[in-house]
Amino acid sequence: MKYLIIACLSTIGVIVLFFRNEHEISFVPDRIIQENATGSDIYQNQFNEYWYSGLAELSGYDLKQSRYGEIHDGIATMIFVSEPFSKKKQVKIDNPDLAKKDAISVLKLNATRQFLTGIYPYSLMTSVFSPISLGKYSNALKISLTGQEWCGHVFQQMNFTGNKYKFKSFSYFESEGDKSLNINKSILEDEIYNLIRLNPELLPIGKVEIIPSLVVSRFIHKELKPYVSEATIQKLEWNGLQVDCYTIKYLDSNRTLNIYFQPNFPYIIEGWEDTYKGMGEVELTTTAIRKNTKRLDYWNKNNNIDRNLNAELYQ
Repeated sequence: MKYLIIACLSTIGVIVLFFRNEHEISFVPDRIIQENATGSDIYQNQFNEYWYSGLAELSGYDLKQSRYGEIHDGIATMIFVSEPFSKKKQVKIDNPDLAKKDAISVLKLNATRQFLTGIYPYSLMTSVFSPISLGKYSNALKISLTGQEWCGHVFQQMNFTGNKYKFKSFSYFESEGDKSLNINKSILEDEIYNLIRLNPELLPIGKVEIIPSLVVSRFIHKELKPYVSEATIQKLEWNGLQVDCYTIKYLDSNRTLNIYFQPNFPYIIEGWEDTYKGMGEVELTTTAIRKNTKRLDYWNKNNNIDRNLNAELYQ
């Protein structure tokens, strides 16, 4: 009996030590325990080799953007990269080795759209910071939007704090002005792309509350808050490819977003279709189709000799 008790206490000690060590792990620069992934060593090795290679993934898209009751030609870009992130300051950490417990590994998406509306151009970028350790952090920690066009520019940011998103918005429109408010915790439409890349099995299915994308919310001047939607996933053929399609249908407006992605790792986003009523209550569909993908340390490709790399993304 004595030996049985000793054995039990030893087992409990190992378990406690395991969970304590797991809790203390916040940032691992070259390896990551993908807690909510498929669980296989093969998948984890694929994941680590792809996202911790010191390279970013850049994809260029042919864009047909809905705006002002018409479709406008343009380009879109998605840049995915892992990086160390400060949980406290919610910014990229310069020296992760010194940050210790404040550091967390995130998958960052910078998604850009550029298109002309008549004489003047639009330039938009959404940044989304999603924890890679999804077992510990269930929501994106930060999202921001910058938008520029010849009338002026806007900046919006959401920071996950406590159980809410703190939202700040700065705009040149008098009716919008500068705003600051709290939004109840919910899934962000803009973080869905990161969830696909991390593990599509984690995508919410069924009736679920989703906060719409910052871009579309601005375009249709919709209040930013969670809306009830119906989310589904299916396999189909799109643009000549066999893909998985994740669909969000907002029940209040019949807006429908289809995101098409490769069914196997690394789950590259092939494109999307976004149908909604814009100005003048005209229902149109924004479409993006992937043209090319490169894995590069793009921050080192800043000389004139590297300009061709940008053009190749959209060919």
